[in-house]
Amino acid sequence: MKPKTIKKLHEVRRKIATAIIFAFFFGICTVFVMPTVLTFTNSLMSKSEIAANYGQIFSSVAGDAKTYVAGETNLKLIPDMISFSQYENVLLKNPQYLFKFWNSVILTVPIVIFQIIVALFAAYGFARFSGKLRSIIFFSYVILMLMPYQVTLVPNYLVSNWLGILDTRLAIILPGIFSPFAVFILTKFMRRIPPAMIEAAKLDGAGELQIFTRICVPMSKSIIYSVAILIFIDYWNMVEQPLVLLSNADMQPLSVFLSQINAGDAALAFAVATIYMVIPLLIFLYSEDYIIEGVSYSGGVKG
Repeated sequence: MKPKTIKKLHEVRRKIATAIIFAFFFGICTVFVMPTVLTFTNSLMSKSEIAANYGQIFSSVAGDAKTYVAGETNLKLIPDMISFSQYENVLLKNPQYLFKFWNSVILTVPIVIFQIIVALFAAYGFARFSGKLRSIIFFSYVILMLMPYQVTLVPNYLVSNWLGILDTRLAIILPGIFSPFAVFILTKFMRRIPPAMIEAAKLDGAGELQIFTRICVPMSKSIIYSVAILIFIDYWNMVEQPLVLLSNADMQPLSVFLSQINAGDAALAFAVATIYMVIPLLIFLYSEDYIIEGVSYSGGVKG
């Protein structure tokens, strides 16, 4: 075969391979995005249309006995008639859902802010100082991080009851503030800050507080954004903690309502879920560059 023919064959094979890879990843992205798209489009359906399309699913979920869905369901991407009645019910006629939404904000935002603050100081101590006691404490942090929250839920309940903060927001906020996740990630990052920069700051007369505020924190800006987003998403979707530590339903976040969907709330749940997704999506879209920068920078810093 001629060299030009061989080159064309290689070109065709490369294009076919690229097309196959693109189709594969496009299919994966579609699978992940489709639930979000369906949630938004179905929130624009009327209650009768949702019942006609998904009634079999929600009736089987709401029943006392576990049954298979006998009838056919119809996953519709485009509603027959766009209706904003569900949003009217959520935003105007039923203020309890907005109250639960703000409960989620009141519980999540302090956890994110104060967990980052506590983690920055703790991570700086773990990264800057060495010793046997430091290693033991950091190892304990790692063990706690590996444990699922359900393991520590009963101790948190007992401690909250002993402190007299059970059935208050502090029972959720305080354990969240001292979660070891952010400490572990920030410690690993700060350990990779070049020691030469810190030594140069010391030669210029900088103290520990100045090194912390002018070197470590600014260099950790991107990873702080990344950790803050992960913390926010984790606690924004929490269900077990408020169910166990908050007996008053009026103080529980919106995530608890979304975990208790039944046949009577199916139509309204799509609108509530759409509103619930707005803040995480906006935060992710706004902070996407910080996440990428944090990941790439953390991989590029060498200690």
